[in-house]
Amino acid sequence: MRRRALKTLGALVVVLAIAAALINQFTPHSSGTPSSSYATAADGLAGYAELLSQAGHRVNRLRVTPARASLDPGQTVVLLDPAVIVPDDVRALRSFVARGGRLIAGGRDPEAWLDELLSGAPAWSSQAPREWTPLLPVPETTGVSSAVGDGTGAWNNPGATLPVVGQADESLVTVVKLGRGRLVLLADSSPLQNHLLADAGNAALGLALAGPPTRPIAFEEAVHGYGEARGLAALPTRWKWTLLGLLAAAVLAVAARFRRLAPPRPPAPAPQPPRRAHVEALASALGRTGHPGQAAAPVQEHARALLHRRAGLPPDAPSAEALAAARRFHLNDEEAEVVAAPALSDEHVMAAGSALVKLTGAGR
Repeated sequence: MRRRALKTLGALVVVLAIAAALINQFTPHSSGTPSSSYATAADGLAGYAELLSQAGHRVNRLRVTPARASLDPGQTVVLLDPAVIVPDDVRALRSFVARGGRLIAGGRDPEAWLDELLSGAPAWSSQAPREWTPLLPVPETTGVSSAVGDGTGAWNNPGATLPVVGQADESLVTVVKLGRGRLVLLADSSPLQNHLLADAGNAALGLALAGPPTRPIAFEEAVHGYGEARGLAALPTRWKWTLLGLLAAAVLAVAARFRRLAPPRPPAPAPQPPRRAHVEALASALGRTGHPGQAAAPVQEHARALLHRRAGLPPDAPSAEALAAARRFHLNDEEAEVVAAPALSDEHVMAAGSALVKLTGAGR
């Protein structure tokens, strides 16, 4: 019963694991890290990456940090809202731009790393308008009529950079030439994110910031937690859960095969031999004595004592009274005489045993 239950449970786990994997695989869902080109959630950049690809750019993802990557100065690197970035990465990006690269950088709270990237960096503020317009006819505003954002970031002091998209004293996009390359700073990533990319002129702004279609685009993903992975770590999370479910089913299947361990059972008592066999064995034992009457004398004495007790007779009662009492207990003449006799003869052994049986039953 226990094994059957384990097998049933194991089969159920397998079915659930496969069903969950299929549902997760074929059911559309949004996920990912903010401003990651892998992210299909509202604040992801998967739509922007697709837009650039359709516009003719060769799009790839960097899954190593900037300090470890071989950055080609002929490409545009997109680094927005980095979760983790260290000084070595910032210096590698600065060197990339100085050698002729194009870098689109920024997002929320960039001061921690932006000052290391650029001397005279613009000042960032979390208070910002939602609507923006082009300020200058530069490559970064080509074809852009307007832009809208979440209102979560703005440059309120351009520093050494040139504001190109903004309004009044605040700007959304500033640019600066750094060595042989160009640095494009975006105060708010939301115009390029999935939920706003199709609004106003945001798509046109995204294409203009990337440069001509001949420039490959590299989204820096290591800063969003998408580092290099090997072995099991490279598997998607949903695959890992499926494998875990199958492993659990395998463990249950093995457990179902285990021999149940329990305290040893005591040996069963030996069955009583059949009545006929018992009688024959007893007769054989009496026969080997050579004097069965003497051997069975205790049977006669026990029958006599039982008769006197049942009938209320004293031990020294006359034989006549004992015979009369024996007949009242339905003993036949031979059995009655054997019980009342002073000694048991060899030929009356069976009669003594029969009398004892009847007297024992009469007392019940």
